Amino acid sequence: MKKLQSLLIGIIAVILVLVFAVNRLEHSSGVAGAKVLNIYNWGDYIDPDLLKKFEKETGYKVNYETFDSNEAMFTKIQQGGTPYDITIPSEYMIQKMIQENLVLPLDHSKIKGLNNIHEDFLNQSFDPHNKYSIPYFWGTLGIVYNDKFAKADELKYWQDLWNDKFRDNIMMIDGAREVIGLGLNSLGYSLNSKNDEQLNQAVAKLKELTPNIKAIVADEIKIYMANEESMVAVTFSGEAADMMAENEHLHYVIPAEGSNLWFDNIVIPKTAKNKAGAYDFINFMLRPENAAKNAEYIGYATPNKEAMKRLPRSITGDKQFYPTDEMLSHLEVYQDLGKEYLGIYNDLFLELKMYRR
Repeated sequence: MKKLQSLLIGIIAVILVLVFAVNRLEHSSGVAGAKVLNIYNWGDYIDPDLLKKFEKETGYKVNYETFDSNEAMFTKIQQGGTPYDITIPSEYMIQKMIQENLVLPLDHSKIKGLNNIHEDFLNQSFDPHNKYSIPYFWGTLGIVYNDKFAKADELKYWQDLWNDKFRDNIMMIDGAREVIGLGLNSLGYSLNSKNDEQLNQAVAKLKELTPNIKAIVADEIKIYMANEESMVAVTFSGEAADMMAENEHLHYVIPAEGSNLWFDNIVIPKTAKNKAGAYDFINFMLRPENAAKNAEYIGYATPNKEAMKRLPRSITGDKQFYPTDEMLSHLEVYQDLGKEYLGIYNDLFLELKMYRR
């Protein structure tokens, strides 16, 4: 009996030690606790000073991790390993996450400052009535060119990228939706096309563009263009703003045929442990002074109309970054293609990347 008691005491002691160790590990790694906020965001997509300000104001410790694609973010959220409290997907991925039951519906009674968001960016088709998401940034996909090597009238359309003048001189964004989409747009088709004939035509045309493509890359585009190692690039508006800040000879153009209008919104994943902290962060980012500071640091367009009043006219008056209604009418938002056609787009893009002419 004494041996049995000793054994039970030993087991209980081991359990207590393990519980204590796990608790210490969770707190030291910043993945648990009411005063920890786990944020999963795109790389270089928030002013670091704002995170420090948020921590100082609220007492939360921010555990900040980054992803490089919507698909990578989706997979990690779906796996549920880390209980992220905040993430910032793009519109088509928000739509998919809602369908997969991976995000929580928002309690609007806990949100302060939603009235600061311009009505044009609320109640979008991917999230009617903003039941699940709050606007963070928005922008476009377009062309960056260096005026030392190209003139403004030489790059008004996607079609202009096929000019022999740009042989081995185009830095192409590394994204299936973006590249296949511009191919579709150049032919007058929707960038959400599920028409196999249209997709095959787009890829055939893009293969004719490959002699002009210097490289298909991601963040490296900024370095290449700032250092004048390439004449032209296809990239997002915010990335273009970063490049232009580094080199006065760079300019950004939204192609006239049409392009992508994208939205990145804040959501609370279903696995969130600190919902109160998530709402505190949402409210913090909705404050005009914080949204303006973030927009000026990142370079993307803010949907916060009160924040816009605080930004320099040189920023908000630039029609390539804050397009007119007429320009916006030619743009499309990515729709969730569904598993089958997302796979087709990815396969076609891989085929294009492997193609050499």
